[in-house]
Amino acid sequence: MSEQLNNPLHGITLKAMVTELVERLGWQEMAARININCFKNDPSIKSSLTFLRRTPWARTEVEALYLELISGPWGK
Repeated sequence: MSEQLNNPLHGITLKAMVTELVERLGWQEMAARININCFKNDPSIKSSLTFLRRTPWARTEVEALYLELISGPWGK
């Protein structure tokens, strides 16, 4: 449990991350920052989650973008 104390992603689901990114940035900006087809072509939360759960490198990119968002000038 002590490992998670310093993890800013602890307790945040992938769905919550993607939803917040879409609300704040929109699909077009997300696609510009992360080159993933599910953000470009007919994007949806469901299709994005399916892809991200199967693709570790893409999930890592989304987590990094989320961390950038919450720690940047628009942070929570």
